[in-house]
Amino acid sequence: MPSQSTETSSVTARRYMVLAAVMLGGIMGPIDASIVNVILPTITGFFGTSIATAQWVPLIYLLTISSLLLFYGRLGDIFGYKRVYLAGLACFTITSGLCGLSPTIHWLIVFRAVQGIGAGMMMSVPFAILTAVFKPQERGRALGINAISISAGLALGPTLGGLLTSLWSWRLIFLINIPIGIVALLWAIKIIPDLKGQPGRIDTAGAVSAFVCLFSFLFFINQVQTAGMGFITVTAITIAVIAGICFFYIETHAPQPMVNLALFKNRTFALGTISSLLNFSSQYIMVFLTPFYLQRVIHFSPDKIGFLMTCFPLAVMAVAPFSGAASDRLGTRGLAVAGASLCAAALVTMSFLPVEATPLTVGWRLAFFGLGTGIFQSPNNSAVMGSSPRPYLGVASGILSTARNTGMAVGIAAAGLILYSLVPPASMALDYLSGADAVSFLGGLKYAYLFGALLSVLAAIFSFVPDFNH
Repeated sequence: MPSQSTETSSVTARRYMVLAAVMLGGIMGPIDASIVNVILPTITGFFGTSIATAQWVPLIYLLTISSLLLFYGRLGDIFGYKRVYLAGLACFTITSGLCGLSPTIHWLIVFRAVQGIGAGMMMSVPFAILTAVFKPQERGRALGINAISISAGLALGPTLGGLLTSLWSWRLIFLINIPIGIVALLWAIKIIPDLKGQPGRIDTAGAVSAFVCLFSFLFFINQVQTAGMGFITVTAITIAVIAGICFFYIETHAPQPMVNLALFKNRTFALGTISSLLNFSSQYIMVFLTPFYLQRVIHFSPDKIGFLMTCFPLAVMAVAPFSGAASDRLGTRGLAVAGASLCAAALVTMSFLPVEATPLTVGWRLAFFGLGTGIFQSPNNSAVMGSSPRPYLGVASGILSTARNTGMAVGIAAAGLILYSLVPPASMALDYLSGADAVSFLGGLKYAYLFGALLSVLAAIFSFVPDFNH
C-alpha cells in the first residue's frame, strides 16, 4: 500500500491536470449565471411577467447556493471533496435540462432552485481542492489560472445567450450545459484525487439554521422593494435574525460545529471574506442592471447585448492569472486594494451613462470594471485560503464561496430595491423607454451604480486593514 507521502507526491505531480478538471466543471456556473442575466429581459417578455418576478430566476439560484455552501464545505471535509464535487456536477447537469423545458416562469424558478442545490455542491470545494494540491508558493498562480474558467464562462455566457436566443429560443441557454457537464464529470472522476479534511459528524442543526437565516434575509431584501415593510417582510427579517442567533449559539456550543468560527479570529480571513462579499455585490449590481439599460434605453438586440457584456469578463480573464502570479511574489494586500479601488472608479463612470450611447461608450466602462475585478479576486482568494488551517480547507472554501454568492444575491436584490424606489412604476412597466421615462430610469441606475461604487470602496478599505502578505 503506498505511503501518505507517496500519494501526496503523486497528486502534486499531476496538480495541473487536477486544476484543468476543476476549471472544466467550474466554467458551467459562470456560463449559466451570465447567460441568464443577459437574456433576463427576454425571459421577462416571453412569460409576460414583471421584473420583480423574473428577478427570482437568477436570485433563487444564487440564494439556494448561498444558503447551502457552508454545509457542503463541511461535508467535503468529512466525506471527501471529490464526492461532493461530483455529486454537484451531476445534479447541475440534469437540472439544466429541466430548466430548459420549463413551461412557466414559476416552474423555471423551481428548477433553478434545484439547480442551485447541485451548483452549491459543485462550487463549495474547488478552492479546497486546489489549496490542497498546490504548494503555498504556487497557490496564487493556481487560483489565478482557475479564475480563467470563471471569466471564460462569464465571457462566453453573454455571447452564447444572445446568439442562441436569436437562433431559436432562450431555452437553449440551459441545454448547452448538458454536453459540457457530461465531459466535465467523466474527466473529474478520472483525475481529481480523494482528499479529506477534518473528519467528524454532520452538524444538522447548524446547517438548517444557516439555511433559514440566509434564505429569509435574502427573501426580505427582494420583497421589501415592492411590498414595503408589511407583514411578510417583517416576518422574513424576524425569522432571519432568530435563525442567525440560533446559528451562532449552535456553532459556539456544538462539539463538532459545521463552521469553525475560530477561523474568523484571523483578520486576514475575516476581512478578506467580507471584501469578497462586497466586491461581488457591487459586481452584480452592474451585471444585473446593465442589460436592462442596453435593451430598454439604448434598444439593443439580445445578441448585441450579449456581445457587449463580454467586455467585463474578458478583461478579468486577461488580468487574473497575472495578478495571481504577482501576488505569490509581491504579497496580496496592495493588489487587492488596487483592484477594489479600480472597481469603485469604474462604477462611478457607469453612473454617467447617457440616454444615447454607442457600444464603445458602454464597453470601455465594463472592461474598466473587469480590470479592477481581475486584479482584486485572485490575491484576495489566495490571502483567505492561505490563512486557513489545512484540516478546515473545505469549510474555508465554503465560507469564501458563500460570501461570493451571497454578495451576488445581495447585489441583485439591492439593485432592484434602488431601482423600484426611485423609478416610477409606469416607467418600470415599459419594455422600451424614451424621453422622460428613459431619463427617470437612468436616474435610478445612477444611484444603484454609485451604491455599488461605495461597496467597492469598503472592499478596498477592508483589504487594506489586515496584513495580507502571506
